[in-house]
Amino acid sequence: MARKKQYNEAEVLEKAMNLFWKNGYESTSMQMLEQEMGINKFSIYSSFGNKHGLFLESLKQYKSRVHAVLEKFKNGTKGVEDIKQFFYDSVTSNFKDDNLKGCFVTNTYNEFSENEDELIQDQMNSFMDNLKSIIIEKLQMDASKDEQTVIKQANYLLLAKHGLAAAARVNTQQEIEDYIEMTFTNL
Repeated sequence: MARKKQYNEAEVLEKAMNLFWKNGYESTSMQMLEQEMGINKFSIYSSFGNKHGLFLESLKQYKSRVHAVLEKFKNGTKGVEDIKQFFYDSVTSNFKDDNLKGCFVTNTYNEFSENEDELIQDQMNSFMDNLKSIIIEKLQMDASKDEQTVIKQANYLLLAKHGLAAAARVNTQQEIEDYIEMTFTNL
């Protein structure tokens, strides 16, 4: 007979996600996870398989957290203004909590850029491809832009978004806002 879990899986997953978000995958040890989550290794392995499985679930948890921001962005009808608002929306939460800065997906993308972990690469590529396609849709709302310009600007904005996520870890709110404003004066 299986034992009943003595913890709320959603709550411990949230704690793990925050720890991975703050420290990255490699710098987060099982001991740190046990302490932060308040459960033992056996429970972690039982619920998530291993550290890697827990990390993948943490990425899914983060994506569900940012789903509303992405949906707002996707459903916007103002083109470039929607992209600019998305940039602001994506960093606003950083100003409220000094422990979590930057974008968990971008942090992971950077950490795993040279890693051959296919599961994580698939997660990152899927997220980035989706984001780029939304940016392209917004840029195409300006009928004066040809396809080549749209693609170049989408690449520029995707890179700017990566830079914004990295900068949000160390820069002030005013510096971040200046960065966003300057990014869009160059379009």
